[in-house]
Parts: sequence; structure tokens; C-alpha cells
Amino acid sequence: MTRRSERARSRRPARLLATTLVAALTAVLTLSTASCGGSPGPGTGSGADPAQQASARAQGGSAGAIDVAAENAKPGTRAWAVDDSRLGAQDAIEGYTDHASVAPGQSFRLYVSTTAPSFTVAAYRIGYYGGADGHLVWQSPQTPGVHQTAQSIDATTHTVECDWQPSLTVGTSGWVPGEYLLRLDSSAGDERLVPLIVHSTSTAGRVVILAGTTTWQAYNTWGGYSLYRGPDGAYATRARAVSFDRPYLDPDEPSGDGLFFPFDQALVSFAEQHGLPVAYESDLELETSPQLFQGARAIVSDGHDEYYSQTMRDTLQNARDRQGTNLAFLGANAIFRHIRWGSTQLGADRLVICYKDATEDPLAASDPTQTTQDWRYAPDPRPENALTGSLYQCNPVDAPYVVYDPDNWIFAGTGVTQGTSFPGLVGPEYDRVVDIGTTPHPIEVLSHSPLTCQGTGSYQESSYYTVASGAGVFDAATMRWECALGSQCSAHFGQGARDFVRRATLTLLTAFAAGPAGRAHPAVDNTAADYVPLGEGLGID
Repeated sequence: MTRRSERARSRRPARLLATTLVAALTAVLTLSTASCGGSPGPGTGSGADPAQQASARAQGGSAGAIDVAAENAKPGTRAWAVDDSRLGAQDAIEGYTDHASVAPGQSFRLYVSTTAPSFTVAAYRIGYYGGADGHLVWQSPQTPGVHQTAQSIDATTHTVECDWQPSLTVGTSGWVPGEYLLRLDSSAGDERLVPLIVHSTSTAGRVVILAGTTTWQAYNTWGGYSLYRGPDGAYATRARAVSFDRPYLDPDEPSGDGLFFPFDQALVSFAEQHGLPVAYESDLELETSPQLFQGARAIVSDGHDEYYSQTMRDTLQNARDRQGTNLAFLGANAIFRHIRWGSTQLGADRLVICYKDATEDPLAASDPTQTTQDWRYAPDPRPENALTGSLYQCNPVDAPYVVYDPDNWIFAGTGVTQGTSFPGLVGPEYDRVVDIGTTPHPIEVLSHSPLTCQGTGSYQESSYYTVASGAGVFDAATMRWECALGSQCSAHFGQGARDFVRRATLTLLTAFAAGPAGRAHPAVDNTAADYVPLGEGLGID
């Protein structure tokens, strides 16, 4: 398989956010195999049938805890990887599920369209598995193919929704929680993927790996519209709401994985390689099932986790403040966009609503607290750094990562000194610590990486802060941190950067797995060393 070292996507109009922030702060076929179950109810994820969830819990091993050692002992395979040369035309074969996330034992419907006479499906759990990164858990028989084209486009919001007939109903009995790829193979030789989360029914005592599916969907251009542009490529013609009722299509991820490869896979494989006590949830569970995060030792956000509703944000904040749950953001630009959830014909919570402009949002007059502009903007500005510690700054950038605080416990054993530099580790988006009213204290700046973005000088800064509950919060503040855990991004940095990130991340997550990190590693303010005067906005200097 040919995988991109980094998504060279054309994102939102690139610009610095300094001056604007200062102003803003003022089934057709039901399989009868042992792994299949009945038809699921509507909806996306943890709004599962209570009887199915109870059955899953009664299974006693797979539903809550994951025996990572036992998983690693299972036979690994790389057959999950598709060959880009065999993707064929977009409609050669593609698909989507009626649930983005399911509990173990819960069934889901798979919608497939293909121009070939027939197709097969294979489900792979992604982990470490001796370096093969995948394990086959289920295969379908040869299934008749149908070319499905029915879709609707809302004239007001430009929301694209498919109206396909289900091809298979698949049960997940015995499937261990994790991130899965469903590989579609047509009889004509074309290949494509469909992602699926099988979420844990308990996270107590665990490090939760959180899949940012709202962000995957925001960039999905299937049918011509994403939250960034319309068919003509213009920002003005973008969708204002995007539906999960369609396949994934990203210009730089044509295999159909959403954004799993660039922002999730390396973290999943790394965590299981090192035997961390993991659990798996999607960001949907933050919205629909906050109780699933009770007792979690840590919640780890992936490499790009941008789109959050108020409830999603509240779930993270409550975990941090009431339970002492540690938080780790292993990317940049997290919790930047304010969204609401809506329904589609397949059920609740399958529509991501984001106008990106309060004046366009229908709730502007009735409930301005829920309008869907960026979190930091009026009418009710709540900057993301209240949770992440840092603020998103600018893109695109390609710059060295420069260590500022080599004595911080997270960098123990890495051998770095102040000024140690790792070329290319910062990019394509970055965050910075800015001392404004929403900045948590005490907070430690860990890196201070000079760069130029859009012609303006600035700095990237990783950070670590602690709160009264004992929780510790880490923000990597560069999107390339997560991919450095694996073999991606090789065009941007070398083995030295990869070794540094892997050692620091293992130290971080091992400590986070032990409980509230602030008790053993309380943060101490060092922001004065960052040369950012108090109250001076974004501190671009």
C-alpha cells in the first residue's frame, strides 16, 4: 500500500488568527455466520440497543477490558492495506455504515455500491500484532454487487446524504474493542476501506484512545461538499452540515479510511505495542455516553481532533476536574470548531452542523451559546486553551521542533538539552501557549520553536499543566507528533525525531495510566521564560 507521509490538503484559507482573536474575546442480505447478529436500531454509536449492550457486558472479556498481550499474540496480517493502484474509479466500490461506532456484540448495516457483479468484505482490527498492525476477525461470503447512486443534496446547507439499500448486516459478537477497517474487494479487482469503531463499554482504569470522527467527516468531500468547500472548490459554497450517510472521500486519503491513517493508526499501534491498558471510544461517545468515561485514567486525543460540541467539551472537562482524568492532545488545532449534532434518515447523531459563522447560524437569535462559529469567537467566546492549554495559531508550516525545558519529566531519557532541535517535526499546523484569561495555571512550556507562518514570525509550544483534581494535561502542539509514533512523515523528519517522540510519549502515557499525573508531577509556571507579556493577545513576537 502507498500511504502519504502527510496529507498535503488544501485546508481552510490559511491565515494567522492573532488580531481576530483579540477582537473575538471582547438488510438486503443478512449473514448467518457466528459473527453476525440482528438488524441494528437507528443512530450512530453508543445509542445501542440496551439489550445488546447488556449482552456485550455479559461476555465478560471483550466488552470492557482489552487483554493487549493476548491481542498481540494473535496472528497479524497486512492484508488490510489496500493498493492505491487498485482503487479504480470512485464508484468502482465504496461504502458506509449506519453506525460509526458500535458496542461489542452490536450489529451494524453496511451499505456498498459497486460497478462489479459481486464483492466481499473483510474486517480487520488495527493494533500492533507483531508489527503487522492488523488482525482478521471476520469475512463475508461473495455478495451480489449493486451500483447505487441515490442521494440528496440539501439546497440550504449543501448536506449530501445517500439513500442506498443496505448490502449486509454484520454482527460483532467476539470483536474486541478497537479501531477497525472493513476492506471491500470487488470481483473486478477494485479495493476500498470503510472505518468502524468498536467502542469499550467501560474505561475504568484505562487509557482511552479517542477517534476524532467529527473531524474525519468535516473534511469528507464525497458528493462534492465538505465543511471547507463546494464542488467549485470555493469556501463560500461549502456545506454547513455534513452527514455520516455517505462514504469517505478525502483528496489525500482516497482509500476511504476517513483520516484514520494520518491521525490515528500510529497511536493505536504504538499503544498496543507497549502494552498500555487501552480502551477505545469515538468522539461520538463524548456526546451520547459521557458515563462511559467514568474512571478513565486518561483520554488521548488523536492527531487532528478539531470539531467539538458543547457536550463533548463538557465531558472532557468533567473528566479532568471531577475525576482527575489526565488529557493528552497528540496533535494540534484541537477543539477549535464549535458544532452541534443532528439527525439523518438513519438516526440521531449522524449529522455534524457547523456554519463557521454565527451570523449564518439559525440559532443566532434564539440561542447564541450554541451557534457554530469557532469556539474563540463571539457571541460567546470560549477559547480552546481552557482545555488544551495552548491556542491554535496558523498553517501551513514546516519547522524544527526546539526543546525549551529539557528537565521536564516527560522528556526524561530522551537525552535532549535546551535548544535541541528536530527539523521538520513542527507542521503543518501548530499551537502556542498564550497568557490570556482562559490560560490554565500552573502551565509549563516544553518547546519554543521559532518559525514563520504566512510571513509572520511566531513560535510553536508544547505544554503541560495541572489542575486541582490532580489531572495533568499535555498538548503536543504539532500535528506531526502523532505520526512520528509510526513510520509516516518520513519526508519531513528523521529517526532522531521519531525516537524522541516515541520515548516522550511512552513516558507520558505510562504516567497517565497510573492515575492523576499532577500528584506526582505538578506543573510549575515557566511562561515568563516564553517572553509573552501578560495580556498581550497571542504573543506573536
